Amino acid sequence: MPRKSLLTYAIALVVLIVLVLLPFATGSYIIKTVTEVLIFGIFAMSLDLLLGYTGLVSFGHAAFFGIGAYAAGYLALRISPNLLVTMPLTLVIVIIAALIIGYFSIRASGVYFLMLTLAFSQMVYAIADRWTDVTGGSNGLAGIPRPQISIGDFQLAFQDDTARYFLVLAFFLISYLALRWIVNSQFGHALIGIRENETRLRAIGYNTTRFKLAAFVVAGVFAGVAGSLYAGFNRFVSTGELYWTASGQVLIMVIIGGAGTLIGPVLGAALILILQNMVSSSTERWTTIMGIIFILFVFVARYGVMGIVHQLIEKIGVEKQTSPASE
Repeated sequence: MPRKSLLTYAIALVVLIVLVLLPFATGSYIIKTVTEVLIFGIFAMSLDLLLGYTGLVSFGHAAFFGIGAYAAGYLALRISPNLLVTMPLTLVIVIIAALIIGYFSIRASGVYFLMLTLAFSQMVYAIADRWTDVTGGSNGLAGIPRPQISIGDFQLAFQDDTARYFLVLAFFLISYLALRWIVNSQFGHALIGIRENETRLRAIGYNTTRFKLAAFVVAGVFAGVAGSLYAGFNRFVSTGELYWTASGQVLIMVIIGGAGTLIGPVLGAALILILQNMVSSSTERWTTIMGIIFILFVFVARYGVMGIVHQLIEKIGVEKQTSPASE
């Protein structure tokens, strides 16, 4: 196995061990922060499937995050907080919404696709704002029960921060592995082909419209999973989760982290959320500072955090090969 691959696997193993041991070595604030990072990491990875691998720049991806959050919150309040009930029903709702929005959106390309996704997202936002019987309108859904898993007499509650952290961590790892399998499959290779040259892919017989719709739905599903977890974590869902600024924020996470890498958007989510918490507690002009940071990344690190990481790994590899000990 190449030295670069060994180093990558070693780093991944160390990170996994740190994540597993983290709740036993830190306080409640750190656990909550990392839990939020993992949730938005799933959200960012879902968008990366569209942006980084399919080449579709969506500015309305928050619609599926918000739909997932509202659906999970409403079901938990009205039916049951049992994840075995709320999660499947939530994903069915998200899939239907993604199919409808995706069916119309993928028929456009470039800036027109971006504007269509933005328009649909704002339509969903308007519906949530006015459908007060279900969504609570501008007041949102409050008092959402904590998630639990119930099978007969067996019941597993996630009432404390550590339990919810491990629940979110489990969903994060499953989501990452599932998305990794997808992008490395023939389906994933076809998506990359669409990103690189859709016309050529059509010429050799691929129905690119179906592939883009499938990618759109899959991305929506994982965004819905993130939204569902967010509802149980936050115990409150508002229309802010559907607004265009939420789509812009996750888009920035993907770009800063490094599109087309999966783990890059997770790093972008961590960087944005941690900096946002630190800067907003120090100054009211935190949005300006975050904007400056984003501009610096665009000019200095075009491939995001993962681009910097890859350069460091390659540099380490080159230094080892040229050192006297390796000759």
